[in-house]
Amino acid sequence: MSTPEYFALLARYNADMNQKLYDAAAQLPPDEFTADRKAFFGSLCGTLNHLLTADTIWLRRFSAHPAGFAALQAAKALPQPTSLTHAFGTELATLRAYREQLDAIILAWVPQLTEAELARTFEYRSMRGDAYRRHFGSVLLHFFNHQTHHRGQASTLLSQAGIDIGVTDLLVWAPELP
Repeated sequence: MSTPEYFALLARYNADMNQKLYDAAAQLPPDEFTADRKAFFGSLCGTLNHLLTADTIWLRRFSAHPAGFAALQAAKALPQPTSLTHAFGTELATLRAYREQLDAIILAWVPQLTEAELARTFEYRSMRGDAYRRHFGSVLLHFFNHQTHHRGQASTLLSQAGIDIGVTDLLVWAPELP
């Protein structure tokens, strides 16, 4: 597989796992969804909001990439979070609709990636205004890894509530060879 194909795999895995995560979260009563479970972002709701926040921040940054990816034009209209604990809401249905919107943008965008663009230097600023320069492929790898990290936290919170999210191994999504 080429590097762009690996990112396409990560995008499919990401969208599928988000769907599984939200399906599992729907089994929780609303008060348990928002209950403080002493997780890094407090509740399952807080963790899902953080994922939406981080993805929104990164997609808006990626929309400024010099390649001008057409699929990321929609990201420019996304609301700009003001902190990493920004809340898009406390209702699972609201968060799910926004998650699906972000995943649709990601799935439409990733096929536009090329080896050359992934190797290109990407410049961006943190929320504090600090300037960074990194290879775009490395930043994109962080984008997907960050999602996996916090989905793991969310999966643990669901497991503690007696809800099994199911298989989460990326290997299940990898194409099998003949």
